[in-house]
Amino acid sequence: MTVRLPNSARAIAAAVRSGNVTACEVAQAALSRIKQDNPRINAFVSVTAERAMREAEAVDAARKSGADLGPLAGVPYAAKNLFDIEGLPTLAGSKINQTRPPARRDAVLIARMRAAGAVLLGGVGMGEYAYDFTGQNAHYGAARNPLDLTRMTGGSSGGSAAAVASGMVPLALGSDTNGSIRVPSAFCGLYGLRSTYGRLPRTGSFPLCESIDTVGPFATSTSDLVELYDVLQGYDAGDAGCVDRPLAPTLPELDKGAAGLRIAVAGGYFRANAQPEAVAALELAAATLGVSAEVDIPDVARARAAAYLHTNAESSALHLDRLRKQAADFDPDTRERFLAGALLPASWYIAAQRFRRRFEETMRGVFQSWDILLAPSTPFAAPPMDQETVVLGDKELPLRPNIGILTQPVSLIGLPIAAVPVYTGGPLPFGIQVIGKPWREDLCLRVARVLEQAGLGVRREQ
Repeated sequence: MTVRLPNSARAIAAAVRSGNVTACEVAQAALSRIKQDNPRINAFVSVTAERAMREAEAVDAARKSGADLGPLAGVPYAAKNLFDIEGLPTLAGSKINQTRPPARRDAVLIARMRAAGAVLLGGVGMGEYAYDFTGQNAHYGAARNPLDLTRMTGGSSGGSAAAVASGMVPLALGSDTNGSIRVPSAFCGLYGLRSTYGRLPRTGSFPLCESIDTVGPFATSTSDLVELYDVLQGYDAGDAGCVDRPLAPTLPELDKGAAGLRIAVAGGYFRANAQPEAVAALELAAATLGVSAEVDIPDVARARAAAYLHTNAESSALHLDRLRKQAADFDPDTRERFLAGALLPASWYIAAQRFRRRFEETMRGVFQSWDILLAPSTPFAAPPMDQETVVLGDKELPLRPNIGILTQPVSLIGLPIAAVPVYTGGPLPFGIQVIGKPWREDLCLRVARVLEQAGLGVRREQ
């Protein structure tokens, strides 16, 4: 039997629960599509076909016995290969980690996916050690943007975004330190969520910068995104940064709309560092929501600098032993970033920590007046893979470090942010950050839903 998979995870789960299709048929169809499409997309680094069939068989057996199948029954998904997958070495996009022993157990989020009935298809590629905005990798090759194979997926969760945007799987897990969910969502036209720092446990995932790292989902719709996010929620003591808070299911809240929410556009820095087309996407989103207010947040440029200092210092400390013993096995670009971080004066890192506390106070004041802020995710649409510079304002800048110029400042203080694709008439999407106060993912996702229902994420024919 040939199964044509719906794009929607919820539709797949409904079909499996009803018996219209078996989880095994779904898994076989997804594996066939990976075999067909991955050679040109290069999203998957490892395909866990045997495991996928075992998990699918377990779902089908549960359905026959009348057991609860879970909200993601039979839904195929992919995981960024910084998550531990039992039986595989956790590569984190690196050559060095190939020699690590296979993981003895799954990361907590992968275990939660299995408990919800989802079926893991494999590990997808990423920038080396998650220190990347492009989706390219010196060891495993670049993930290719399914919207235009000559363009970047964005990173570091480029494989996750490519796997979903190509239709190989409807859902994927990624991580976001300085923009690694939001940038690929923007470039590949997806919905993503960077949750509040401490909301989702990172237990069993390879770190980059412990004090900023978050993990989260990718999907092609807000309803799928929220279904997945609700499965992932919950405290785990294995992550020292995870906060023990009551579960906050967002699916029942999703269709409450944006009425009554105080929403403003983040101007100033966010306008000045975006190309006109990205600003036009922001203005389209604001007009759709009936938003005219604009806020110029103080010290945003300094917040970006502080995020850089935290990331460089903490990541270089993590990799110092590898730099000493296996320097030649790093991607040279990644190695240079880590070496630069290792040479940072301690006084700079301390100053960045002090500023971080002040910036948290600044944003707390902003959110006394506003519930949601809107900002571009990236200064431009997905660039060609070989592009090296970009013009922002009146300056020509190196492209790669400036892809995240708009995501890094708010990363520093761990705010929840929904990533929303917006088409303005061209062939490529732009991304909008829907930024909320801590622990209010529900408000971010409600606003994302309104923008989705208005059709902003739908590509229009020219």
